[in-house]
Amino acid sequence: SLRIGLYEPMKSVTGADQPGAGILSKFLAGALAGGIGSCAGNPFDVLKTRMMANEGEGRGVGSFASEIYKANGISGFYKGIQANIMRACVLNATKMGCYDICKTKVKQSGIAKDGIPLQFLSALTAGFFMTCTVSPFDIMRTRLMN
Repeated sequence: SLRIGLYEPMKSVTGADQPGAGILSKFLAGALAGGIGSCAGNPFDVLKTRMMANEGEGRGVGSFASEIYKANGISGFYKGIQANIMRACVLNATKMGCYDICKTKVKQSGIAKDGIPLQFLSALTAGFFMTCTVSPFDIMRTRLMN
C-alpha cells in the first residue's frame, strides 16, 4: 500500500507532477515510493518467504516470527533488505512510471479515453515491463531471505 500510496507525494518531491515532466522524474518518484515502502514491509516479506519455504509444516505466523527473533533478534526481520529495497525501487519505478507514461500517451493518441480500456492498456503495458525488470531482483531477494 505504501509503495502505491507514496507515488503521488513523491511525484511532487521529484517534480514529476509538473507539465512536461520527463520520464526520469516519474521513475525516480516510483523508486522513492518503492524504497520507502519496502523498508516498512520487509519483516512481512521475510515471514512470508520463510513460511513458503517451509510449506506443509502446519506452523503459524507466530511460530515463524518467534523462530526468527530467537535466532537473530530484530535484525532477522531485515535479512535481505538491501536486495528488497533495490527490487522495490526497480519494481515501483517501472510499474508506476510506465503506467503513468502509457496512460498519458494512450490518451493523447485517442486509442482510449478515460475509463477501464485506458486503465487496462496502461496496466498491461506497465505489468509487462515490470515483470521483465524485476525478475532478477526477485531471485536475489528470495535467496537472501531464506
